[in-house]
Amino acid sequence: MNDPTPTTATSFHIKRGSAEFRRTTLAMFAAGFATFALMYCVQPLLPVFASDFRVRPVSASLALSLTTFTLAGSLLVASAVSEAWGRKNMMAGSVIGAAFLTIASAAIPHWGAFLAVRALIGLVLSGLPAVAMAYLAEEIDPKSMSLAMGLYVGGSGFGGMSGRLITGVLADLAGWRIAIAGIGAIGLASGIIFTSSLPASRNFTRRTLSIRHLARSYAAHLADPALRLLYAEGFLIMGGFVTIYNYITFRLLAPPFSLSQAAVGMIFAVYLVGVGSSAWSGHLTGRIGRARMLPIAIALELAGALLTLSGTLWLVIAGIALVTLGFFASHTTASAWVGAAARGARAQAAALYLFLYYLGSSLVGSLGGFAWSSWGWSGVVTMIALLLLAGLALAVRLAILPSRRAEVM
Repeated sequence: MNDPTPTTATSFHIKRGSAEFRRTTLAMFAAGFATFALMYCVQPLLPVFASDFRVRPVSASLALSLTTFTLAGSLLVASAVSEAWGRKNMMAGSVIGAAFLTIASAAIPHWGAFLAVRALIGLVLSGLPAVAMAYLAEEIDPKSMSLAMGLYVGGSGFGGMSGRLITGVLADLAGWRIAIAGIGAIGLASGIIFTSSLPASRNFTRRTLSIRHLARSYAAHLADPALRLLYAEGFLIMGGFVTIYNYITFRLLAPPFSLSQAAVGMIFAVYLVGVGSSAWSGHLTGRIGRARMLPIAIALELAGALLTLSGTLWLVIAGIALVTLGFFASHTTASAWVGAAARGARAQAAALYLFLYYLGSSLVGSLGGFAWSSWGWSGVVTMIALLLLAGLALAVRLAILPSRRAEVM
């Protein structure tokens, strides 16, 4: 499991079609699956938490928002720790540790203590996302990068779907505690697959942890206009996406739809669209370029959000599917673009992107509760539409920057 510390630079990169590429993408698919399943398994249970613990929808949303908030903040440090500890060690410890904590959280009787463990899960999980992006940028051949990133994000989509679907169904059959424990066990199995499949780093150079070096790296990335726009995109697209999924459950459980918890959970099967769109967008980006792909993807997410205003169930489901397709395509494009645009210190570049990405999940995801309580679903969609229109404007600006250095395939 240990990463080597190479004494000389190596030019070896994993190429599409090789056995190592298949092992890497399997491992990263499993890692993305586990991360999103463990993080988002509570999302369809927010109405259940509101009822069982007698808290408001805004308070119930903290079961997810606290996880993404602590993850966002600790990402900025976790990426630097990986420079000293090693990429694979950091990622494996994160997935397995978060799985054990998820299993433990199922037995906690008090709301405050449950939230504390959910916050700790975010802290532990932070060792995977930014490091995963850095590992792929270092180890994968540039021509194979978009596909590899698409498959990693696709695993995230499949994990997000499975976490939501399984907990929704199991909560109806056996209660929410059994549902969460089951997701924790699945996350643990995924962590074992990841650890046994991922090749050791070959292009990673171990460095001593330095706060001064870390600060310089972040300052350099924030000075880059393309990276600044990409970081803002992460905040906006993720904020809109999570808010849809946080509060659509409240809408579908209430009249006129009045669906069961299991039926709402089954609707999250539209996450399969995200799995497919990640690989599809990675392939299409190689043909039309990131500058064209990003605004198209954000426009699809916006169109889906507006479609959920319908009072017809199948149109609402179609809207959720379109939101999912657009989000995963935009996230795949933006995250791969960050890795291509960064001039060194890619772990820190990815960490800044994901910091804003998960901060959007935390802040916007909880603020959506106020919109829901005050103005209903139309208020939630209005807030999301404003975010995505801003994201679309930034994508257009990114495409016409004087320097197109970041436009790397």
